[in-house]
This record gives sequence, C-alpha cells and structure tokens, in this order.
Amino acid sequence: MTALLHPFARPALEDYISIVRGEGAVVWDASGKRYVDGLASLWYCNVGHGRTEVANAVARQMAQIETYHCFERFTTPAADELAERLVALAPVPGSRVFLTSGGSEAVDTALKLSRIAHAQAGQPEKTIAISRTPSYHGVSYGAMTLTGLPLNRKDFGPGVGDVVQVDKDDLEAVRAVFEAHPGQVAAVFAEPVVGAGGVWPPAPGYLQGLRALCDEHDAHLVLDEVICGFGRLGTLFAGSHFGVAADITTFAKGVTSGYIPLGGAVLAPSVHEKLSADPAFVLRHGYTYSGHSTAAAAALACLDLTEQEGLLDRAKHIGERLEPQLKALEAEGLVTEVRGVGALWGVSVPDPVGTRDRMLDLGVIVRPIAPVSLAMCPPLVITDDDLDAIPAALRAALTA
Repeated sequence: MTALLHPFARPALEDYISIVRGEGAVVWDASGKRYVDGLASLWYCNVGHGRTEVANAVARQMAQIETYHCFERFTTPAADELAERLVALAPVPGSRVFLTSGGSEAVDTALKLSRIAHAQAGQPEKTIAISRTPSYHGVSYGAMTLTGLPLNRKDFGPGVGDVVQVDKDDLEAVRAVFEAHPGQVAAVFAEPVVGAGGVWPPAPGYLQGLRALCDEHDAHLVLDEVICGFGRLGTLFAGSHFGVAADITTFAKGVTSGYIPLGGAVLAPSVHEKLSADPAFVLRHGYTYSGHSTAAAAALACLDLTEQEGLLDRAKHIGERLEPQLKALEAEGLVTEVRGVGALWGVSVPDPVGTRDRMLDLGVIVRPIAPVSLAMCPPLVITDDDLDAIPAALRAALTA
C-alpha cells in the first residue's frame, strides 16, 4: 500500500501508472510507454505539457519573489496584472476578479460572495442557491453540496444549507424554486457544459432562460467554467460561446494549464458594487494563496500562448475533426450517444471503466464517468494524428 492516499480512488488500490514526462499532448509512464493524453491530464492542460515558456515565467517570478499575501493593504504586481488582463477579456465590462487556489475554492467563493452581496444590499434573506443534476462543482463542502452527483456526497454528512437541486435543462423546475421561495434565491449555479457529470451541453435556449429568470428575480447567475473556460469551447469564456453573460464566473484548470494551481471568480458590477457600496465594509473571505504571484505568472504565460498560437480556433478544429469520427461509431452502434462542444466531448458506452482500461493498453487516456460516459478533452495543441488516435483506440477497445 502506498504512502500517498489518492483522490477519487480505492484506498486499497496498489497498482498505479506513474506518469514521469510530458510533451504537448503526449505523456510517458515510468516504463517508457507513450500515451496520447485525451483528457489534458484532468481537464486542464490546454496549452500542453512541457512548455518551457510557462516554466521560465514561473522561474523568473520565483527568483524575484515567490509570492506575498494580498490580504488587507498588500498586493503584488503579478496578481494585479493578471486581474487587469482578465477584466479586459471578461464578457461584462467593469468586472473585478477574486483569486483562489483552485476550482472548489472558486465555487465556494461564488456562493459566499453572492450571499454577502445580497446581504450588503439589504437582502440577507437571499441565501438559497439552485444547482442542477448531474453537475460537478468541486469537493469542498459548499462545492460538494452544489454538485449534482449523489455518490460524491454519500456518507460525508450534511452539506451546506439552503441548496436546492433540479434536473438540468428543466427551466420550469428552476422557475418553481423561485416561486416556492419568493425573494430568497441568491444564485443559480450552472456549468455551461456539464463536464465531470458526463459532458452534457445545454439544451438550446436553456442558459438564456436561466439568465432571464435570474434577472426577473434579482438573483445572480453563476457560470462554473472551471472545466470549459479558457479556450476549451473555442472562446475564452464559455458563456460567450452561448451568448450569455454571468454575474459570477468561476474558473481554474485551463487558466494555468495546471502548471501552478490557480482559480478564481470574475464578479460583474451587479455583485462587486454591492460589496464596495459601504466603504467601512470588510470582506472577511480569502485564502492564504489568493493572488499567489507565481501562479499568476503561470496564468499570464498561458494566456500569451493561447493568443499567440491561436488555440481558440484550434479548439474549434478539434471538435470539427473529432465529431464525425465519434458520430461514425454511433452510426455503427458501438456507442449509444455522442455529445460535445469545441474540444470537450463525451460518448455513452455500456462499460466505461473497462473501455478506458482497454484504451490505456492502446496508449490513449480518456476518463470514465459512471454510469455510462467516457470523456475526451485533449490539450488544445494536440496534433491531428494524435487526435485521430483517440476515436481509433475507442473503436478498437469496443470491438476487442
């Protein structure tokens, strides 16, 4: 039994694949076996592995100062530069950015700041958060409670209060919650494309319908873009792909491509102006590494690469090349459903874990999601040959 207790794994497991090197969209294990990384590690390595541009930016920042906290009156140039750049790119003009160390913290931040913004506006009764099932928002207690995957909550005890879940794509169910709790809903949480819940794009008009309901009831629309943001759908912000602007947008993963952990929440004026209306108000929320300088340097380098290498267009190309090959498997009856947007795709198969294991033998990494889904989310720098290897390995695994 290993000393490292692995996340989302059987604690009794003893057989691991040790990944030791990466380059672009390819990784190698300790035995020297090559794998096409069909999931960008864990939905995050958009700019690819082994990028010296990011490593050098991180090293330069660390050599100057690794970081300094951003509590109270302190700040750092890297954190300020990243926030300014994100605000310039954000869908809603005049936004502000709160930085965290990852996606779960970003989602907890969104929940807390939505509630306290309403309280600062004289509406402390607005505490209810609506989320959907299936959905994935993280594993801290707030994010876990919002997550619409029952197994992720089983036996962890009570979650955070005032969270109501409805089925995804059911606008009438969302409307019913608003009507059952008049004046009490703080926010609606939604992934633009459900990621770790099985890769489910929204029904046409659904996100626009959520936006309209939130406007009607003075609630915040929170778009959780931890998986699908920063180029994955072919736009920097996933909401922009669907023409929907959020009050709060959570992000992580692709912002640094995993080189250094970083997350955050982009707050539109509808949220942050309520926090600054009272000049004596102190926001008693934050993490030790909120605004970490080295993480910010990694994010800035990844933004540079995304722009310089046209990775937003590359995400669209990935989808255009992958979709017909996956649809061909569906037409042959090898998979029962194909869905996706840009460079984020999923299929339904009878045995996702077994299929994944056979694909590993063939040198391709994808992610099984119970009960029937396989997810594909390759680095945006993947070559066409390596991209084609993903559906080819899936075909071979299903016909083995």
